[in-house]
Amino acid sequence: MKAILALADGTVFEGDQFGATGETVGEVVFNTSMTGYQEVLTDPSYKGQIVTMTYPLIGNYGCNEADVESIGPQVEGFVVREYSAYHSNWRSKWSLDTYLSEHGIIGIQGIDTRALTRRLRVHGVMNGCLSTEDSDPKSLIAKARAWHGLVGWDLVQRVTCPNPYAWRNSRQPSAISHQQEGVMPVENDVDGQTPKAESREPRAENYKVIALDFGIKYNILRQLTEHGCEVQVVPAKTTAEEILAAEPDGVFLSNGPGDPMPVGYAIETIRGLMGKKPLFGICLGHQLLGLALGGKTFKLKFGHRGANQPVKHLETDKVEITSQNHGFCVDIDSLPNSVDITHINLNDGTLEGIQHREYPIFSVQYHPEASPGPHDASYLFSRFTEIMRE
Repeated sequence: MKAILALADGTVFEGDQFGATGETVGEVVFNTSMTGYQEVLTDPSYKGQIVTMTYPLIGNYGCNEADVESIGPQVEGFVVREYSAYHSNWRSKWSLDTYLSEHGIIGIQGIDTRALTRRLRVHGVMNGCLSTEDSDPKSLIAKARAWHGLVGWDLVQRVTCPNPYAWRNSRQPSAISHQQEGVMPVENDVDGQTPKAESREPRAENYKVIALDFGIKYNILRQLTEHGCEVQVVPAKTTAEEILAAEPDGVFLSNGPGDPMPVGYAIETIRGLMGKKPLFGICLGHQLLGLALGGKTFKLKFGHRGANQPVKHLETDKVEITSQNHGFCVDIDSLPNSVDITHINLNDGTLEGIQHREYPIFSVQYHPEASPGPHDASYLFSRFTEIMRE
């Protein structure tokens, strides 16, 4: 079946459909990772976006139950140069076509993804409409232009958990004892319901961590568990008072999709926690922390999405190759003097990490959990446990 991707600037790409059929709109972005397409598809930070993979061959190792970062695919649509109908891997359970079809995600293949990526780099990410139903380019362009976009839209409410739950790693049968220790009631226990990748034996320490779910990735939860944390995940609108009543050792601020500015309830929660508990933020959590500290955020032209972004750690002068997925950024010049800059993106000089001079608070814009991606920044989870120990 034919499929058409129309951009708001009037550009039209015609290709072949795979996955589901239908029609969708979203912000068209690109990811430069060579592998890890299933992790990309299931990353909640992509909610509201149609993702283009710059690597030309996608689908050759299929899909499985382990390499997921949330309950299912979160993207609005998927764009590739060439879809591999034949998949070969000992863990593969489904073809990418079957996986997308079962979850209602439209895919398009056979288009010039280099030309599409170049247009997005030159002109910036833009709204798009992907359809297998409407063959009129003018109609699809009009639908892309009519879509409201990501700015000012609270996407966190589309991906956060509805109720608190204890994260249970396959090698950690018991997590937070919510009934005995006075922690908020757990409505949904994910043990046995969500697939887990293999992990190391958890460390001996037992730090009670509450993770604010703005669209959290499973591998972040696995990393926290592997570093000796017992993690309870709570909805994004959980208040500072509710969190402090649970008496955690630390609070984690998760990644998530879209514009941080409309997520005012989370900013207020973070302000209520500053100076009272150790805080560690990643991606959207970093942006929300920046806003809570008095900073400002802005939208990047085409964002940072991929597993090969160079970041300089200013304290050590070392360069880390990082995995990233964000379209908004904290303005360096807007931050108060109480905040130190710890990491800088070497491609464009934008902010990648901060820490507070007085409080045990730090955050990074990139993804140290590396799923997919390199492991250069995994030390940040150890740093979180160190400040909780101190």
